[in-house]
Amino acid sequence: MSDSEFAATEQVNAQELAEVIKEYEEYRERLLNETLETAKRAKLMKSVVMAQLEPELAKIDATIKALQNQQAALAAN
Repeated sequence: MSDSEFAATEQVNAQELAEVIKEYEEYRERLLNETLETAKRAKLMKSVVMAQLEPELAKIDATIKALQNQQAALAAN
């Protein structure tokens, strides 16, 4: 693989990572907003809903952080 082919592949990967990170961030926001809105309509306490939602949000946050670290490693090369 030539240097230009490697650079093009690396760029695509960095771009794909950025898109996936954005999608995860949007998913997290949508999950939070929709869950809280549904809980409000069902007249559930926000603290109870958040306690159940926190583990899922933590998984999403960990995934986003791992992707950001991978993106930073690509950028450093």
